[in-house]
Amino acid sequence: MRRAILTAGAIIASVTLLAGCSANGGTANTDSSGPVKLTFWDWDPGMDSIVDVWNKAHPDIQVKLANPAGGDELVSKLITAHKAGNAPDITKVEYQSLPALVSNGVAADISDYTADSAKDFGKAALSQVQFEDKTYGVPQDFAPLVFFYRQDVFDSLGLKAPTTWDEYAAAAATIHAADPTKYLGTFSAGDPGWFAGLTQQAGANWWSAKGKDWTVDIKDAPSTKVADYWRGLIDQGVIKGDPFWSAQWNKEMDDGTLVGWISGAWAPAQFGGIAPNTVGKWTMTSLPAWTAGDKTTGIWGGSAISVTTDSKHPKQAAEFVNWLNTSDEALALQVEKINIFPAATSGQKLDALTKPPAFMPNQPDYYKTIADIAADARSFDIWGPNATVTFGAYKDGFAAAIQNKTSFSDVLGTMQDTTVTDMKKLGFTVNK
Repeated sequence: MRRAILTAGAIIASVTLLAGCSANGGTANTDSSGPVKLTFWDWDPGMDSIVDVWNKAHPDIQVKLANPAGGDELVSKLITAHKAGNAPDITKVEYQSLPALVSNGVAADISDYTADSAKDFGKAALSQVQFEDKTYGVPQDFAPLVFFYRQDVFDSLGLKAPTTWDEYAAAAATIHAADPTKYLGTFSAGDPGWFAGLTQQAGANWWSAKGKDWTVDIKDAPSTKVADYWRGLIDQGVIKGDPFWSAQWNKEMDDGTLVGWISGAWAPAQFGGIAPNTVGKWTMTSLPAWTAGDKTTGIWGGSAISVTTDSKHPKQAAEFVNWLNTSDEALALQVEKINIFPAATSGQKLDALTKPPAFMPNQPDYYKTIADIAADARSFDIWGPNATVTFGAYKDGFAAAIQNKTSFSDVLGTMQDTTVTDMKKLGFTVNK
């Protein structure tokens, strides 16, 4: 889930906004002498065997897989390739990076090819790939934020899983008071997508667009509330301020120093490498709510599969993309080989998801619970065209605020200013 943050120059060109990017004269294959040949850029380690299944069943449409990079680095390569007119036919892209591909004319409008498949996705998933009533990709996976906690530690202290953020703060204080070496969690300055998901739950919308006019509102009331809440927990000493994914964090997750983790639905696939000695000790539940009874959660992670405007066969490319992300066959293979939680609602009911993740045999209803939680997930209405710049400002600002023990909400102001300045420099009209 961790991606290198690139500069705006590597990601966003000063070009058109989120509007009118359609397949560049793409035409169906009329050469009956051979199959349509498509290229697909993707970083999933098990995707090759899934593509093989498609190729064997579709001799007339053959897909060649390549893995030139992942995450933001792939976006940079895509934009460069598009400028040269040789981008792949199909590409994987993280949700927050898709607007960059749209604004640079890389991602094609495939609305005409996805009308039927769109019915298989909830509003939150579709909102990740639709801009101004046009569809620029098909959702692959979906990662609502949830809460993982050490059931054994909670049981030993007579604690129940927190259902509100007030209860989370109280549980953090109880756990640390009972054993000063233990913490319910940590605030990660290295994971802006994680923090964005927390603000989404609270109701934030960092970007909005109407025509060519953009509004940026990162220091809004919901985001400020979230930032101040975590600053308070760190100041109380009941939550740590160390980033995820470090060797130290892995050790503390494994040895019981950290007994909770707010994470995405994909976390069980990571636990084995993070905390191998704790298999069967973690339980997953919904994210604590700001208002008791509110089921809203945010999103951390997830990707779409898009067709590029360089493809001469957008119809056939979209046929593969629809198969990959909506057919039971392809989704079951992705669950097995890539450990995704499908964005397609039909995929969330597959037999492949009736068994718990290997790391969590103690929770047989894991995927059913995730599906229930996913129904109330929300993201931003739209991701900004320079989200990677915003993410870079997050990492720099929150790391400094933790080290210097300064205001978290002030960092939001810096993120706002950095984002707006960059967008204006790139030629976008920003009203706020």
